Amino acid sequence: MLGFHVERLLAEMNRLLALLFHQGVLDEQFLQLQQLQDESSPNFVSEVVNIYFHESEKLLKNLRALLADRELSDYKRMGIHLNQLMGSSSSIGAKRVRNVCVAFRAASDQTNWPGCLRALELLEYEYCYLKNNLHELFQVEQQRILASSVRHPVHQQQHPNNH
Repeated sequence: MLGFHVERLLAEMNRLLALLFHQGVLDEQFLQLQQLQDESSPNFVSEVVNIYFHESEKLLKNLRALLADRELSDYKRMGIHLNQLMGSSSSIGAKRVRNVCVAFRAASDQTNWPGCLRALELLEYEYCYLKNNLHELFQVEQQRILASSVRHPVHQQQHPNNH
């Protein structure tokens, strides 16, 4: 019975990942990140992504503050924050977030305040969509890991030579 549950959770993880790839939310860099995860670091991907979320929240807050007053907008600082967000988004495979950053950067290079506001709105939407979906993926992954450990408890495994 537990085997079926683990397989169902694995199928759910694969369905979520396939959807995120199909929608262009993630790219192959996310798969490369997953390949770095193993049994010695089973939470590697979620830890890296949570650091990304933490840092991205700060950058988004800074971008919002820089756009708060049209007359005081610092487009150079905006570009620096966008470069950071583009780089970190690329490193975890957050394709749509990175693409919006590119468009946002183009608007900031042109000192296009209305364009920057629209880009910030879209960036916040894409960021929230990514965050919600990856949190769901990680929750299903944790359930699968727990279900697997119940099915195959490490401390109860016996070697064939040890009776």
